[in-house]
Amino acid sequence: MKQMKIAFLLTFLLQSLAFCQSPQSKTGLAFQKETLQILPAADRLEEYLEQLQGKKIGLVVNQTSILSTKNNIHLVDFLMMEGIDVVKVFVPEHGFRGDADAGEAVNNEIDSRSGLPIVSLYGNNKKPSPESLQGLDLIIYDLQDVGLRFYTYISTMHYVMESAAENKVPMLILDRPNPNGDYIDGPVLKKGFESFVGMHPIPVVHGLTVGELAQMINGEGWLRNKVKTELEIIKVENWSREMAYSLPVKPSPNLPNDLSIRLYPSLCFFEGTDISVGRGTYFPFQVYGFPDAKYGEFSFKPVSIEGMSKNPPHQNQLCFGRDLRNEPLTHRFTLEYLLEAYQTSGKKEKFFNNFFDKLAGTDQLRKDILAGKTEPEIRATWQADLEKFKEQSKAYLLY
Repeated sequence: MKQMKIAFLLTFLLQSLAFCQSPQSKTGLAFQKETLQILPAADRLEEYLEQLQGKKIGLVVNQTSILSTKNNIHLVDFLMMEGIDVVKVFVPEHGFRGDADAGEAVNNEIDSRSGLPIVSLYGNNKKPSPESLQGLDLIIYDLQDVGLRFYTYISTMHYVMESAAENKVPMLILDRPNPNGDYIDGPVLKKGFESFVGMHPIPVVHGLTVGELAQMINGEGWLRNKVKTELEIIKVENWSREMAYSLPVKPSPNLPNDLSIRLYPSLCFFEGTDISVGRGTYFPFQVYGFPDAKYGEFSFKPVSIEGMSKNPPHQNQLCFGRDLRNEPLTHRFTLEYLLEAYQTSGKKEKFFNNFFDKLAGTDQLRKDILAGKTEPEIRATWQADLEKFKEQSKAYLLY
């Protein structure tokens, strides 16, 4: 009996040691944390609900602004049910319900469900006017980002922060996980290439949550005249950047699933060419092709799809290329597809359109491709800038 007890104790100690040294976790505590439900800041009501009482609130939201712990109720509806004085709603590209096409006009209107005025922050009016902020005591920003410089929700955040600072309205950011937050990669935007698809000197894959980026925008003086926003960030609970996060709602019409979000950094540069990324199919940003059989054996035909892509490139034409739907969710940014399509095209400089350099945030990538450089050679050109950014951003990390 005594020998059995000793054997049991030895087995228990060995199992405990193996658990604590497992690759998933350095400690049993951290491993346990990974099994807990990830709570976006909107779900952490105890952190912000009380401070909204008696204030006139403006919300920057869209279809992703839901409370997963409250049966996916929209933040607007929930706050109004709680008696919070929501005065108006500001919406980014793709609109309040997230069904407007990329680049499609989003109009000011009255929301039929809540009766609230909807103020568009896309098109000619990207920045809230002083009049639209008049009477507000607080602006709440709650949008699900995907962690890429050219995804315009962070450009909207920049303009909201700027207007809030200029008009002395405090801002509360309800943070959400970054589904591409486990790495940093790609060229860093160069001065002179700023646009709505790239406003800050950050890499294509920047690795930050919107809360972290907002702190960096403030701290680095990137707002006009270096104004500072009175800013409060509510953190995500039970999440760290190496953890996978599956989005409960698609963040925009043509990012319908987790794989499209992971492939988006690698495929979005095609939007600066005449290559289709599958807009007009039910698997956008998971394939690419062109109406010429030399591009590959896989084929697809873009068609008009309401709520996804009304007028896709190469509409009703059979496109040939590659099917990436079997790529793993661990996929990371690569130039493989872009370089392959460029070489196949034989078009040289005509392969690119005027949008390409804006997406890249530099003209160096296009020039390197035209010069026939390999992916390792091209990557080497941005490594110093990446290291500088990683060091610069450390002061703003929350996770």
